[in-house]
Amino acid sequence: MAEVLLYHHIQGLTDGVRAFADDLRQAGHTVHTPDLFDGHTFDSIEAGFGFARESGLDAIRERGIAAADDLSPDLVYVGFSFGVTIAQDLAQTRPGARGALLMYSCLPVTEFGDAWPTGVPVQIHGKDGDEFFDEDLPAARELAESTAAAELFVYPGDQHLFADSSLPAYDPQAAALLRDRVRAFLASV
Repeated sequence: MAEVLLYHHIQGLTDGVRAFADDLRQAGHTVHTPDLFDGHTFDSIEAGFGFARESGLDAIRERGIAAADDLSPDLVYVGFSFGVTIAQDLAQTRPGARGALLMYSCLPVTEFGDAWPTGVPVQIHGKDGDEFFDEDLPAARELAESTAAAELFVYPGDQHLFADSSLPAYDPQAAALLRDRVRAFLASV
């Protein structure tokens, strides 16, 4: 079983993110879910971004990076949207990473190094009509083409946070497929 460090999206550590983590725990994985917003959750992406900007995006990311300090280095890093900025950073720069799951976002690999680390598998998930993921899709495709250890899954639809069961964007069919793929990934690392 894998040890997972899961970072929430810009709307906070919502009930849907907690449910996703609980699903992984029920499958036997150890899942850590740091709350980077100190208990705050938001009804919209815009409200979450407002809070993050006011709190300091860099400070929040630094807290996210620090959350890994007291954990084993052989983690699978999982990020949901905003959380990808932290998960991808750690997967690319922290020795011992066992894998990365990047949901709804993907940054250019060059943000954190010259290339994706050898031997670190990665999955990227997003929707083809999602305005936010559309911006990241070129980086996701580039990452997927750069290593045999990468898989890119693009789902039909335009919802951004589609696997969060507590939000209106929730897409049960796409979320179930994403969960199945994540479970298979975690079983293989």
